[in-house]
Amino acid sequence: MTATEAKNRKTNVGDDDDLVDIEIPDTAHQISSDSWFQVAFVLTTGINSAYVLGYSGTIMVPLGWIGGVVGLLIATAISLYANTLIAKLHEFGGKRHIRYRDLAGFIYGRQAYHLTWGLQYINLFMINCGFIILAGSALKAVYVLFRDDHTMKLPHFIAIAGLICAIFAIGIPHLSALGVWLAVSTILSLIYSVVAIVLSVRDGVKTPSRDYEIQGSSFSKIFTITGAAANLVFAFNTGMLPEIQATVRQPVVKNMMKALYFQFTAGVLPMYAVTFIGYWAYGSSTSTFLLNSVNGPLWVKALANISAILQSVISLHIFASPTYEYMDTKFGIKGNPLAIKNLMFRVMARGGYIAVSTLLSALLPFLGDFMSLTGAVSTFPLTFILANHMYYKAKNNKLNSMQKLWHWLNVVFFSLMSVAAAIAAVRLIAVDSKNFHVFADL
Repeated sequence: MTATEAKNRKTNVGDDDDLVDIEIPDTAHQISSDSWFQVAFVLTTGINSAYVLGYSGTIMVPLGWIGGVVGLLIATAISLYANTLIAKLHEFGGKRHIRYRDLAGFIYGRQAYHLTWGLQYINLFMINCGFIILAGSALKAVYVLFRDDHTMKLPHFIAIAGLICAIFAIGIPHLSALGVWLAVSTILSLIYSVVAIVLSVRDGVKTPSRDYEIQGSSFSKIFTITGAAANLVFAFNTGMLPEIQATVRQPVVKNMMKALYFQFTAGVLPMYAVTFIGYWAYGSSTSTFLLNSVNGPLWVKALANISAILQSVISLHIFASPTYEYMDTKFGIKGNPLAIKNLMFRVMARGGYIAVSTLLSALLPFLGDFMSLTGAVSTFPLTFILANHMYYKAKNNKLNSMQKLWHWLNVVFFSLMSVAAAIAAVRLIAVDSKNFHVFADL
């Protein structure tokens, strides 16, 4: 056993007079190596990814001012609460649960382990498909700015985006190795956010009036509003919190709480600004990709789109890291990441994973539908239903009757929301499937 493996297997936490041994599962990736500030930027990178350029159209347009603003604020609060519950269980039962499925399996048993892993895999896979669609759409937008000859279609750009993501995934061995790339991601996020805000304000001031009415018949509004509710929780998707928390230094719970507070205070401000200002500027006609609505100098729009492309590549790597960790640990990929054996494994395993993601993204490039379906079938169960029930199960003896009732109400409410949102998302996909063919050039 190497020194790193020994450190990963057992550590001491607590005060000097009350040290407790915490067992840590074996993993091929680094753990306990990052400061809370670096972890905070991992979380903030996810929340301010290029997806924020879609929230004006996918959240505000279906919900309107009252529903959108109130809904986003409530989603922020309940997401912080749910993530807090998961963070506090990280060292539950004398073990450090460095994977979401490990925590579920420890509390419920082996079947829950496999079910949670399946839900999480679907969740992260669909999020990553969305990132590839986003990068491909932004790449196409740059192309159209300078050559609107329709020679290249969206599927071509999605394929190029997938190749870039694969190269990055092969070069960065694990989540902690992102390092300086998190600073790069922050700069890229600021570029497209500031461009989107400034150009939206510029257009909004010039436009005398906007229509903020929720479009569609009463019947269709039910489905669009329900689907938008899934988009609300998707905006704060952290269905891999234990995997991110695994990288933070001791004291792990205290440091993770610092990172979460940073994420849900300073970290959400750019997202709020882009979402609300974009909707204010264009109303119900806001595009599902805000940079398609703004007007301004070509080089400024090109810069914003290029920033969105590159930031999507970094964000995808974050959300794909649990899958990469599973493959690396399963096949014993340790040691020098530049060793030929390790490098070739990443080329085959990660390249194959992204190739499949890219193919599905090009096949069904409906970004709003991806967000709705992902929020319905995996974000609701992972982030809200499981979080509340696992905490209830783990802390049952320490909770009073009102606290137990509170957690059960959350479980029931979010279960109903999950079913309703899934139905709405399937309907949206069915409608879009009639309007667009596979490998559509949107």
